[in-house]
Amino acid sequence: MKKSILLFLSLFFSPLLVLAQQESVSTEDWYFSPGIIGTIFLIIVVLILAIIILIGRVNGFVNRFNKKDKAIERKRILSELKNLDEWEIDKILLERKSAIQNILKGDELGSEMNVSDKRALVKRIYDDPDNIFFEEKKKTSLSIETPQNLKNVMLYYLGAGIFWLIFGTLIGQYLGMKFIWPDMESVAWLSFGRLRPVHTNTVFWGWSSLTMIGLGYFVIARTSNTKIHSIKLAYIAFILINLCVIVGNILLMAGINNGGGEYREYVWPVMSLFAIGLIITFFNFYKTVANRKISEIYISNWFILAALIWTIVLAIIGYLPFYQDGLGETVTQGYYMHQGVGMWFMTFTLGLVYYYLPAALNKPIYSYSLGVLAFWTQMLFYTLIGTHHFVFSPLPWWLQTVAIVFSAGMFIPVLAGTTNFLLTMKGSWAQISKSYVLPFFLVGVVFYFVGSTQGSFQAFRFTNFVWHFTDFNVAHSHMTMYGIIAFFLWASIYAIVPKVTGNEPPQILVGAHFWFAFIGLFAYMISLMAGGTLKGLSWIEGESFIESVILMKPYWVWRAIGGTLMFLSHIIFAYNFYIMARSNSGVIKLKG
Repeated sequence: MKKSILLFLSLFFSPLLVLAQQESVSTEDWYFSPGIIGTIFLIIVVLILAIIILIGRVNGFVNRFNKKDKAIERKRILSELKNLDEWEIDKILLERKSAIQNILKGDELGSEMNVSDKRALVKRIYDDPDNIFFEEKKKTSLSIETPQNLKNVMLYYLGAGIFWLIFGTLIGQYLGMKFIWPDMESVAWLSFGRLRPVHTNTVFWGWSSLTMIGLGYFVIARTSNTKIHSIKLAYIAFILINLCVIVGNILLMAGINNGGGEYREYVWPVMSLFAIGLIITFFNFYKTVANRKISEIYISNWFILAALIWTIVLAIIGYLPFYQDGLGETVTQGYYMHQGVGMWFMTFTLGLVYYYLPAALNKPIYSYSLGVLAFWTQMLFYTLIGTHHFVFSPLPWWLQTVAIVFSAGMFIPVLAGTTNFLLTMKGSWAQISKSYVLPFFLVGVVFYFVGSTQGSFQAFRFTNFVWHFTDFNVAHSHMTMYGIIAFFLWASIYAIVPKVTGNEPPQILVGAHFWFAFIGLFAYMISLMAGGTLKGLSWIEGESFIESVILMKPYWVWRAIGGTLMFLSHIIFAYNFYIMARSNSGVIKLKG
């Protein structure tokens, strides 16, 4: 067994190590590079996904029209019956009575004969014996035995997260416009350099973090079959995290920042509020799981608790100053930046999916073992890939090579997780035409595969050589943080909040949210991927920087168009959440 494992690892990593150690970089036939070809293939996958979902929705639309036609036909038959004479009606009744008295032969519906149902007993015929049946989406006041204080905590976190989503993406929309009209204003605190970190930190620590924790409280309680350890601690952490984002943004706009790198622009006293909030949240989650009423610890709790532990460690390492001089700060920045995305947002969100996806489909996760494999390989490979952001830098060559190899190793947890989620959905594809919960999950799963795999391709030395410092990286970050994290969070919210509050949002508005966000993201990332590639190639050819700026102008226009659609989808989503939460008795009343 050990020999077979070692053989597999050697076969897997040997070609990757050779590829990662190649020092020569040539732009000849650049479009045949594995990273370029792989990225194009992944984009095609996303396009195919959009077509599949669109066909599913169109089929549902057509089916609704067919039902209307059947209703019209029933009215026509009723009107004809009214015009029949009594003897004609008696004849029809006698034929039906005769059919009822007949004994079935057993081949009426199971042979090659035409289907005959004179008794009118068959309502619907299915030709897929493996199809999973579940209740169609409908309005319900089902509370799934959720304590009112737990509902309040979850909705407070979600509500605050959605507020920061609107605020953070409004800033992002404004910054996107500045690429087209750079002379919009000349106010210092509205400059790009100050507002860009406001946008990223708000959607990171405000929208995504608060929403994840809010959804996590429900998962922790339900999978442990117990109550939350301390509702009071939940509100204390809620206040600290929101205070961190408020004060941090004010200081950033005033020009006061850490200056230590991306996503850690908040000064350490401000970020310490977030760290304390995480420590309190971890303690609350851990005590809840420790007090569970069942013996097993569900896989979701593995991911959620691990994400909290890693991020607490990450915040401490990222802000300790004594080893962050020169290249030490560069190494720390790569670690901090990538761990923030992978070990906080990705790990925590995957834990949510392992609960909310099976719950939405009313079926268990396909494989617990695949979940465990994805968990431990994520813990192994993700922790050493941060340096791939600094390929061709003065950092040690071996450290860059390790980051590239471990980036390729991320194929294992990504394939394990994607396979697990898609096989869980197997037999439930009809939901695409009935509800938007499954399309949100499906987009998140596909982008989990596409975005993560594309990130591994981007770590290779040639693709890094072409794309580094270009707008391509902005496309990649939105492909992951938006295509994966945001879509998974939206899917989870639409799956659980109606069950908690009993209020369904209008499906047409949920559909508008989905399509605006999806089409906007697609336009955004494709434009910046194409423009970023051409920009990188122009630099390699030795063209001046200003030429690359002129080259990007049409792509920035499409970036603004895509960003506008995305921002509109967030406004619609905020209204949908208001519809779901507004009528819930006691929801807006804070309980301890």
